[in-house]
Amino acid sequence: MTGGPEPISIEGLHAVQEELAQLRAEREQVAATLRGVEPVGDRADAADELQRASEVTRLDRRIAELEGRLREASVAGAPSTEVVGVGSTVTVRFADGEEETVEVSELAEERELTLVTADSPLGKALLGRHAGDTVNYETPGGAASAVVVAVGRGGGE
Repeated sequence: MTGGPEPISIEGLHAVQEELAQLRAEREQVAATLRGVEPVGDRADAADELQRASEVTRLDRRIAELEGRLREASVAGAPSTEVVGVGSTVTVRFADGEEETVEVSELAEERELTLVTADSPLGKALLGRHAGDTVNYETPGGAASAVVVAVGRGGGE
């Protein structure tokens, strides 16, 4: 990641929006079970109340993270078609001649495209590269390389 606002692919955007909606609904359900200022019964009730309050806090933190990511993505704009970044689709040719189109993403989810996270060895090697560049990276089987054939935007481009 570059440290600045990072673009997000269409699929990534939908995944973040979907998670955000689920978290908001879950938070609403958990928050509705909190008693507020009423006195709590026995210790078991107090412990349960504390656990639910902690869960609301955890949900609030994750919701804030996702909202921040959406704001960042809106500032960053669309992924570049010139330089590989988060949200880019990249066609690479491996040493064995096989070509594959991958998406560089911050989210580790299954999608139609092969997903490469930005913090994976191949993802790190691809960031900042252009079509025609050769990238070198480590795999569990040893050193590997690939040529960047094309750079596009996530979402089917």
